[in-house]
Amino acid sequence: MRRLDLLFVMDPLHTISVAGDSTWTLMLEAQARGWGVSWCTPAQLSARGPEAWARCAPFVHRPGAAPADGSGPFGDRPLSSFDVVWMRKDPPFDMDYIFATYLLDLAPPTTVVRNHPGSIRSFNEKLFTLRFPELIVPTLLTRDLREAVAFAEAQPDRVVLKPWDGNGGRGVLVSRKGDPNLRSMLELLTGEGRHHIIVQRHIPEITRGDKRIVLIDGAPRGQILRVPGAGDHRGNMHAGATVEACDLSPRDRQICDRLGPVLRAHGLLFVGIDVIGDWLTEINVTSPTGLQEIHRLSGASLWAELSDHVLALSDVARSGQPLSGLPLSGQSAGSVQ
Repeated sequence: MRRLDLLFVMDPLHTISVAGDSTWTLMLEAQARGWGVSWCTPAQLSARGPEAWARCAPFVHRPGAAPADGSGPFGDRPLSSFDVVWMRKDPPFDMDYIFATYLLDLAPPTTVVRNHPGSIRSFNEKLFTLRFPELIVPTLLTRDLREAVAFAEAQPDRVVLKPWDGNGGRGVLVSRKGDPNLRSMLELLTGEGRHHIIVQRHIPEITRGDKRIVLIDGAPRGQILRVPGAGDHRGNMHAGATVEACDLSPRDRQICDRLGPVLRAHGLLFVGIDVIGDWLTEINVTSPTGLQEIHRLSGASLWAELSDHVLALSDVARSGQPLSGLPLSGQSAGSVQ
């Protein structure tokens, strides 16, 4: 097997929770294969003329040590010196995040960047779902308070209010027609009408759980059910949801079949979609998680499958062939077909 040299663009090592972090499993898998592993934060990316660089540190984990203990000294390396760059920074999806994708766009054709920086820049995790109206419940994106109130009052029962750029269930609220707190909630979330939010018909099946399905190269490869804790409406592990094993329903497979070709065509190798009942709610493309939970419940080692994929992609890139019709660097990944 050819030895790869990998760079992980991620949150600081000392913030990693090894019990549930998917980036951590990818790093350990690469190390187990004898590949080179380095890491940096988005703030440590730069450009010198047309060439992107990273102020990064080598990483070697030893059993029993804290993640940060595996980091070596930082030094400057061009992205061209890496075979694969994993973009694994957690949201918020802000201008700093977007700027990092511009720098990753400068990676040369021989360096594979996944997920593709142009695609994660273009396809926001919550707004991406709007491109598939047949898969989602009635949804409004607005910062107009009157429009949001009118939408909520037109729904048969409850509505969900959430920021378009949040993660982990943060800022997600539930209201309903006639709720005297509705307008106050909208004022808070929109910053008095300065920021867009999502208003969405509530899906009552959330009480039975929020299904996370991991797709690799557009195909469903593992799933878990996240059941909200008592007194909470959020099916997020960060919010205290418990995790259970589950199967894919026919509707789940229909959703995956619809999304798969789009994800594959746009270089979105590792994606986690969220499904409540029969409805798609999010398409997580920045730094999806769930690999460790899937392994504990089913035994599937999806980090090994992902590593096989980047090895194959790197072989293609080194040969000079295009990767599934995607631009290899410096260009937008195009529009969803």
